[in-house]
Amino acid sequence: MNTPNTPGTPSTPDPTPDSPSPSPPPLRLVIADDHEVVRAGYAGLLATQPDFTVVGTAADGARAVELCRELLPDLVLMDVRMPVMDGIEATGRLAGTGTRVLILTTFDLDEHVYDALSAGAAGFLLKDVTAERLFDAVRVVAAGEGLLAPTVTRRLIAEFARLRPSPPAGPAARVDTLTPRETEVLRLIAEGLSNPEIAGRLHVSEETVKTHVSRVLAKLGLRDRTQAVVAAYESGLVVPRAGA
Repeated sequence: MNTPNTPGTPSTPDPTPDSPSPSPPPLRLVIADDHEVVRAGYAGLLATQPDFTVVGTAADGARAVELCRELLPDLVLMDVRMPVMDGIEATGRLAGTGTRVLILTTFDLDEHVYDALSAGAAGFLLKDVTAERLFDAVRVVAAGEGLLAPTVTRRLIAEFARLRPSPPAGPAARVDTLTPRETEVLRLIAEGLSNPEIAGRLHVSEETVKTHVSRVLAKLGLRDRTQAVVAAYESGLVVPRAGA
């Protein structure tokens, strides 16, 4: 026998579907280049992506630093050679501000780019990069990863570590504090391998690799993978190869 509903008792409403999570705010970008056409070109290109917004442009490094301190962008695309203040000095002045620096250069073997990486840049791109590669690079660097292009970045770092040998200092001097497994992970980072690739090479989970990478960066006092590559070469852990 069915039990009748109690008069006046409201029925239980169907659960409402979860509301969609709000989209993250677009990445705030500044473009620094002394050529107006280049600045306008990058600004127009980046504006085609819904997750980017260009909040300012600068014709020299000094203005770029001013804009970044005023607007607090997520990332600045920084040319190397600019008047008043070059991209290297500007990069150094932005260290610790929370704005990440992606260097743009015309030459794939440019000693100034090595200097910029040492000053705190998170990575670099050639100016003739494709639009899709540019978009990916901005997202990767803004997300906190160093931009490592094995065919370019690794060769550049290796070349100038070879040409300018010096006694290890700073993070490079602390490489011997790493465990054997952490040292192995650092060597693979310097080869340009991603976390999934390192996991496959070492036959461990990607989470385990992430833990090792975090410990390497913490022990060496580094911000990201790009600085880890520099430290690996400067410490002699990775030896530059001819034609690398």
